[in-house]
Amino acid sequence: MSPAQRSDVEDNPLLNESALPYHVPPFDKIKDEHFAPAMETGMREQLKEVEVVANNSAKPTFENTVVALERTGRLLDRAERTFSNLNACNTNPTLQKIETEMAPKLSAHRDAIHLNGKLFARLKELYDHRDKFAAANPSGGGLGLDPESAYLLERYYKDFVRAGAQLSDADKEKLKKINAELATLQTQFEQNVLKEKNASSIVVDRKEDLAGLSDNQMASLINAAKAEHKEGKFVIQLQNTTGQPLLGSLQ
Repeated sequence: MSPAQRSDVEDNPLLNESALPYHVPPFDKIKDEHFAPAMETGMREQLKEVEVVANNSAKPTFENTVVALERTGRLLDRAERTFSNLNACNTNPTLQKIETEMAPKLSAHRDAIHLNGKLFARLKELYDHRDKFAAANPSGGGLGLDPESAYLLERYYKDFVRAGAQLSDADKEKLKKINAELATLQTQFEQNVLKEKNASSIVVDRKEDLAGLSDNQMASLINAAKAEHKEGKFVIQLQNTTGQPLLGSLQ
C-alpha cells in the first residue's frame, strides 16, 4: 500500500469498522467525499473475496460456499448502507450526484457476483442435494443443515436464479445492459419525484395560520423549513397526491 493509499484509508472513516457502540457510523467524521471511494474500494474487495469462494478447489460445503459468501462485502455493505440512509433522510446535490454515478456501477457489481458461473455451480450443487444435507436425514451422510441454514441456502440459490445465473452468456450480457439502464433510470425517477415534492411544498409565514396543529406537528414543519433553508418559516411538504393529513387538524 502506497503512502497516499494509506492516508486515504486513515482519513476515510467508512473504510474502517466504527469503534462506537453497535458499530454505529461516526457521522460527525463522515464527509460526502468519503462515500464514492469507500464504495469503490468495497466493490473491489468483495469481488476478490467472491473469487476466492468461487475458485475454491475443495468440494462445495455449506461452510466454504454459503457461509463464506455471506461473509463477503462487509466494507461495501457498511459504506452503502450508511450512504443510502443518509441520502434518504438528509440528501443534498452532492449526495444525489454520487447516487447517480454509483447506481450503474453498483448494478454491474451485483451482476458480476450473480452471474459468476463458478460460484453458481457451487451453490447449485448444494441446492440440488439439499435433501441429503437435511438434519432430518442424518443417514444421508450430508451436512445436517438446520432449518435456518437450509433456508439461507435456498434463498441464495433462488436469488442467483432470479438474477439470471442460468442464462446463456449472450443473454447475460443483454441483462447487464438492461440492469445498468434500469438502475440509472430508477435513480433519475426518484430524484425527480423528490424535486417535484419539494417544489410543491407550501410555505406558511405566520404561526397563527396553523392553529390546531400539535407541538409535534409544528416541530415537523419547522424542521422541514430548515431542510429547505427557509428558517423562520413553516413548510408543509407534500405527503399524498390529493389529500394532506394536516388538513384534518388545521382550524
